[in-house]
Amino acid sequence: MWVFFDGRTYIVSDTPDGLPRRSHVDEQGALTAPMPATVLKVNVAAGQQVKRNDVVMVLEAMKMELPIRAPRDGVVKAIGCETGELVQPGTTLLELEDEKMNP
Repeated sequence: MWVFFDGRTYIVSDTPDGLPRRSHVDEQGALTAPMPATVLKVNVAAGQQVKRNDVVMVLEAMKMELPIRAPRDGVVKAIGCETGELVQPGTTLLELEDEKMNP
């Protein structure tokens, strides 16, 4: 089961021994849609630096607004959707790369 909470996606599953296991999905190179949704707002542009927990875009699903937050500091490499677009689960919303160090 996928759980979307506070701009983060979590996977919750039962283990063979019956104990629940939770793991945090921290996309390494891209942020993906957690569920079918409409893109309400894109708050960043390609090349823009973001900090961990910045709201990079807002989705709407089932009449609820879902803030999508940056999982770490980085630079927006590319944006894979636009305002008004309907996205499906797993669709790449935004590609994020590590911040480049200045020499």
